Amino acid sequence: MLEMRLAAPPVDGAANAELVETLAKALGLPRRAVALVSGEHARLKRCRIEGLSAEEVTARLGASGASSR
Repeated sequence: MLEMRLAAPPVDGAANAELVETLAKALGLPRRAVALVSGEHARLKRCRIEGLSAEEVTARLGASGASSR
């Protein structure tokens, strides 16, 4: 699980778009490799990241001790 704080307001999908773009940029992936799969209208969201294992995601984000779901 990864916790993120976003600057975009939750209006017209702006926060969801910022989440996907921020994750893609942080992971060095194209935007199309990151997709929001649940939580479009909720605070807790789940994303699918294609092209990397959970361990690679953790390593690239520098999230030591983080667990992935």
